[in-house]
Amino acid sequence: MGVKYYTHFVLTGEAEVGSRQEFSGVVEVNQSTESRYEPKEIEALLARNFDLDSNDVCLINWSRLQ
Repeated sequence: MGVKYYTHFVLTGEAEVGSRQEFSGVVEVNQSTESRYEPKEIEALLARNFDLDSNDVCLINWSRLQ
């Protein structure tokens, strides 16, 4: 069963060409959540879902929903 998180992030670098892309909402993670995620790990996870490099995602907020 997945764990839900609220997230807020922007795409940077070449990913934002044309217009700034900012996203916020709820995501569900189907990986083990026993350990706390580091910001770089979260950026990499989000980037994979957009087929981007993790350097193209800048995390603003990430918090687990109850």
